[in-house]
Amino acid sequence: MCFLYFCDVINNYDILIMEIKGKFDHYNFNVFNLERSIVFYEKYLGLTECKRTVADDDSFIIVFLRDSHNSGFLLELTWLRDRREPYGLGDCEFHLCIRVDGDYDEARKFHREAGCICYENEKIGLYFISDPDGYWIEVLPLKRK
Repeated sequence: MCFLYFCDVINNYDILIMEIKGKFDHYNFNVFNLERSIVFYEKYLGLTECKRTVADDDSFIIVFLRDSHNSGFLLELTWLRDRREPYGLGDCEFHLCIRVDGDYDEARKFHREAGCICYENEKIGLYFISDPDGYWIEVLPLKRK
């Protein structure tokens, strides 16, 4: 990955290039009801809590969930005590993707019966589920066919 920095000093461009070797660590969703969200991710995607941070003044709780493969990538759920209404997610033009091991068609059936599939494209073989706060999660098979 390259980081480019451009600085225009009277039409004289300075370009700094630095190679950064990054690794995905976590993705954050702010959630309205923390316990409901934890149950959703455990029940429908097999994610489990691995770390919890509570603010000294109880103004927020941050919970990290990990997958059953211990891939190292975490989902961070952030709950804010003073939040009074659900989050507005706009057009959901962002999403998290989870690859599921085992029978992909059985996973899709399970999610369909649970009523949490919000978009499905059978032609290209993918679907999305929606969590309690309306975040979309793309579900793909662990191995591509």
